[in-house]
Amino acid sequence: MTYKKWLPPAITLILLIAGWQVYTTVSGIDAWLLPSPKDIGDAAIEQRDALTTHTLATVELTLYGLAAGVAAGLLIAIVLHLVPFLRAAVYPLLVISQNVPIIALAPLLVIWLGFGIAPKIVVIVLVCFFPVAVATLDGLGRSDALIADYLRMSGANRRQLFTKLQWPHALPTMFSGLKIAATYSVFGAIISEWLGSEKGIGRYMIVQKSAFRADRMFVAIVIVVVLALAIFGLVALLEKLTVRGRRHA
Repeated sequence: MTYKKWLPPAITLILLIAGWQVYTTVSGIDAWLLPSPKDIGDAAIEQRDALTTHTLATVELTLYGLAAGVAAGLLIAIVLHLVPFLRAAVYPLLVISQNVPIIALAPLLVIWLGFGIAPKIVVIVLVCFFPVAVATLDGLGRSDALIADYLRMSGANRRQLFTKLQWPHALPTMFSGLKIAATYSVFGAIISEWLGSEKGIGRYMIVQKSAFRADRMFVAIVIVVVLALAIFGLVALLEKLTVRGRRHA
């Protein structure tokens, strides 16, 4: 049944690419302005060695930043859930933090933290932590009140209430936030590489933009999309193994 789920978007994508190829061939539009899918494929083959190096650098940075962002989001959610006073004081500030443009904040991070990996990781953390924190906090607060009362009457302490009821109940919503963070993480890595990285897809895009190589820019965009989908798929698989595994246990 899985193929029935993916067949319609796959057909749509193939038709779009075919229409794109036909348009660029018939119209005769300059390749530097709008390259054809064939031009993009040729550029990918031509640049495969450089693209491999840049892609691996971006993957490494993305995974580091995503791990740090998820850890920060989970820690914030748990602390705010366990300390209601802090939730009332800090939660509005978390919302406000998401209204600060990352692209404007990034140069300040370079001034404060230098040109190493630290400002790049911070950029990804700022992009990723919020959906994880909000989704997890929401899930922790929606556990069944009747079951909670029953556990308390049975002598359960606060730690047992958290580990046996609230945390398992929050897993589905936590993974929803984690999947959002997974897609954002690649975007955050690209922005962070614009800060002055020596390698990475973000750096590659800057170089190719300066050279007006639209075909190579499209290759970079495709790689970013594929990376985001791959990380999203890994999180979805982890969710399936964790959440559904608990349900069937």
